[in-house]
Amino acid sequence: MHRMNPSGFEHGVVIVNLTAPLAQHVKAHRLGVVCGAETGFVLARDPDTVLAPDIAFVRRDRVPATGRPTFFWEGAPDLAVEVTSPGDSRPEVARKVDVWLSAGTLVVWVVKPKHASVALHEPGRAVRRLGESETLDGAPLLPGFSLPVRELFAL
Repeated sequence: MHRMNPSGFEHGVVIVNLTAPLAQHVKAHRLGVVCGAETGFVLARDPDTVLAPDIAFVRRDRVPATGRPTFFWEGAPDLAVEVTSPGDSRPEVARKVDVWLSAGTLVVWVVKPKHASVALHEPGRAVRRLGESETLDGAPLLPGFSLPVRELFAL
C-alpha cells in the first residue's frame, strides 16, 4: 500500500470540470465508461501493479457483456487523465505517462493547472501541447468530444 495525501481544491475542480462533460458525451454517444479518481486498473500481476488515474475511459467494446467489474479493471484504460498537483515532479509525471502507455493505454492527457495547459501523449507520436486558447478534442478515441482548455480551469 502506498499512502497519498488528499489532492488540493484546484485539483478537484479541474477533475470535475473535465469529468462532467466527458462523462456526458460518452454516455450520450454510448462510447463506453468514464471512471473517476481512485478507480484501480491492474496493469501487471505477480507482483500486482494497480494504478488509479484521475479520470479514465474504457471503450464500450471492452466492457464485458456481464457488465462492469465490481473490483479493479483488469488491464489499462483506453484514456488515462492525470491532473498534476504542485508537488508532482516532472520525472514523476513522465514515469506515470510511460507506465500507462507501456501497459496499453492509447492516450494519456496530462492536465497542468499551473500552466493552464494539457499535454497529449500517444505511443510513437510527438507530445501535443494545448494552451488555454485551444480546444481539447477526443478524436479518434472519443469522436465528437471537444472542450475549450480554458473551461478546465474555470471556477
